Amino acid sequence: MREMKKPGGADKKRVRRSSAAVQNGGRDPSSDTPPRKQPAKKDVFQLFAEKVRDHKELVSRWAVLQETRVEYFRGKDFVSFLKNHPEVKEILESEKNLEVEEIADVLLSKNLLVRCDRVVKTIRPGKKKLSTWPAHLEIFPDQVFSDNDAFFAWAFVKRRPLWQTLLSFFWPVLTLAICLFPVYPHRCKLLILYSCAGVLLLILSLLL
Repeated sequence: MREMKKPGGADKKRVRRSSAAVQNGGRDPSSDTPPRKQPAKKDVFQLFAEKVRDHKELVSRWAVLQETRVEYFRGKDFVSFLKNHPEVKEILESEKNLEVEEIADVLLSKNLLVRCDRVVKTIRPGKKKLSTWPAHLEIFPDQVFSDNDAFFAWAFVKRRPLWQTLLSFFWPVLTLAICLFPVYPHRCKLLILYSCAGVLLLILSLLL
């Protein structure tokens, strides 16, 4: 009779496989998941530019730059604005101690501002000096800050407030509703008329 093989080697292999499976199954699932990405912090100079642009004390005008309407200001007005309102620089955090020229140069390097120059550089007949606020601008070749007859246009899209967005949606709907008023049902017409009359009486009573 042939000798029976000892099952010792096969049992050892099974034990090793089972122990490896237990180790693999017992891993912490959180160790395989990649770390969550933290939300990117918004650039402080972008926030600064938005705040300065929305500020009413900075005098600005609209002009045409390469067939595009842009909002621009003068360099000397920017310097006087930051001197009169130093609290605006607090939004820059660690960069708030920079000089006005350095802040403007950073805005230019980040393409938040574009230095412009007047298209018409000669005095027109009948005038004694150049226009203070030219209507047509062109890009200045040297993109550095200056307060000597220099103009700077905002190079980012201004965020619209929520009420403006809602209002831009409401006006077309209101116009369409007014145009369709003649075809309204009779009860609906009476309801609108009585409502308008009630609002007018309320206004008159408040005035009186």
